[in-house]
Amino acid sequence: MGDYNRSTKEIPFEQISPDVMQTINKYIELHTLGDILANISLCIVSTSEKLKKGLFSGSGPKLLVETVILTDRWLILADRVDQNAIFIKSMQLRDIVVEDYEKSLFYSKIPDTGMNISGMFTDASEKGTIFLPLGKDAAGEKFKEALIKSVQGAKK
Repeated sequence: MGDYNRSTKEIPFEQISPDVMQTINKYIELHTLGDILANISLCIVSTSEKLKKGLFSGSGPKLLVETVILTDRWLILADRVDQNAIFIKSMQLRDIVVEDYEKSLFYSKIPDTGMNISGMFTDASEKGTIFLPLGKDAAGEKFKEALIKSVQGAKK
């Protein structure tokens, strides 16, 4: 496993923390996305804690908490790094390609668990790629399967 201890927990939409929901709603309003939170299929919270190696924990954030909402047409990610401000990303499922990181070419060099997501993000002018960290646990595996199935379904 990389430099992080990752865990994923499935949560009901109603249990997403109020500050995260407030930031998501502002983002939706700012980008005039309408009712993108209709037809929610799955919500998770993915937590990545930096592992200490020796006396130092190395570079990178110590704690990343990512709240993820999957609907029938959208993927919405809310990142909070080290208790800082919340950063939102969203994408329409029909505009992205997803890959299980463990099946990628990078896995042999840097073992980790999660999803590579490539494509067009709502507030970007060019395509990009992000890594969505997930735990190697039941909720992480369930989310991987749901995301792959939902992306495939959105392209039909």
